[in-house]
Amino acid sequence: MNTREWALLIFSILAQLAVGMMLVLMIVRTYAVRKLGEEKAAELTEMPFYIVVPIMVVAMVASLFHLGKVMHVIGAVPNLGTSWMSREVVFAVIFMILTAVFAFLQWRKIGSASLLVIIGWITAVVGLVLVYCMGMTYMLPAQPAWNSLATPVNFYLAALLLGVVGTAAALVAVYARIQKNAALDEFVKLTLQNLAITGIVLLGLEFLVLPLYLVFLSTQGTAAIHSLGSMFNVYSVVLAFRLILVFVGAGLLAAYLFRKASASGNEKMLANLAYSAFALVLLGEVLARFLFYATHYRIGI
Repeated sequence: MNTREWALLIFSILAQLAVGMMLVLMIVRTYAVRKLGEEKAAELTEMPFYIVVPIMVVAMVASLFHLGKVMHVIGAVPNLGTSWMSREVVFAVIFMILTAVFAFLQWRKIGSASLLVIIGWITAVVGLVLVYCMGMTYMLPAQPAWNSLATPVNFYLAALLLGVVGTAAALVAVYARIQKNAALDEFVKLTLQNLAITGIVLLGLEFLVLPLYLVFLSTQGTAAIHSLGSMFNVYSVVLAFRLILVFVGAGLLAAYLFRKASASGNEKMLANLAYSAFALVLLGEVLARFLFYATHYRIGI
């Protein structure tokens, strides 16, 4: 892959991680308020929300290596009605701004809790629209390996899976540093269990989409078959390693995390499992995106 495609890889993975974490954290925050109250919910989730901002900033910086100039971002606005790439750029900027506003209001304790919730959910929805625009940008007839429903579906699955494991890792990091009580212990363990189950479900969906996508490629002509051949010949080791990493990270570790979260006195083990799951899934999704860019073949001019 060339430098521009590496920039896109970094942008897409980090942007989807940011979107996934924003969505999952808003869900966790909503239930935490009901179970623990506003003060304890904020204590548990504030720091993870702050993490989303630098992730998205780095993603946008990476995108500039593809766009070339900041002025190209501004130039995307007039093409909103016709270009999915322009929509992707604009929604990425809006999402980044909203995450920063949300974090600032939270940090400075400006506005009511209800206002913060509204802005948080608006930010999460904008993020989901951003992921959709990202997927649609690659729906090009001249790129048979990209021009399938699998592209936006895989982008959403990546965002959700990264969001789940990223949130789990962030929560256990915060949990280890705040004053605990019985209600908090129960909430965190139940939340980690639910995140583990969600991770396993998302893993199953990824493993369902992949064979369907490979069958689709086999029916789409010479260029698509070249892409298929590249996956199983030139990049077969990368493909196998990607599947193993995601399976171990989101599958076996999530199942073990589910078991350990139900017992007491396992905080260190929980943290190690959550961090390991996040690292493995992140690397697995990076390899998946590498294959996405490295194995495509263009038809026509």
